[in-house]
Amino acid sequence: MIEEITAEHLKYRMYAKDAPTVVDVRERTELDIGRLDFARNIPYSQLADRLHELDAALPVVIICRSGNRAPLACKLLLNHGFHSVSHVTGGMLAWVERVDPTMRPSV
Repeated sequence: MIEEITAEHLKYRMYAKDAPTVVDVRERTELDIGRLDFARNIPYSQLADRLHELDAALPVVIICRSGNRAPLACKLLLNHGFHSVSHVTGGMLAWVERVDPTMRPSV
């Protein structure tokens, strides 16, 4: 089972000593909502070819635009030997709504 976390929980985890690797799987054309300084952008369409850029031994949190692609990305990572994988429920839209409303999506 893939763990789901809230945007608020991700914010809390980023200040912990054992902060996870955060991967933003949005395509470059979707980054208009805003970027998280602590996230690495690897578009979902490229993720399978770029898994070598991530450390399977470290916790990984996936974030996408609204929470639809992130579970797919988590499954991909789990199928390739990653052990601690979770995703942000509601994605960047939840982050904007509940953590940083200064990021405004251009809808």
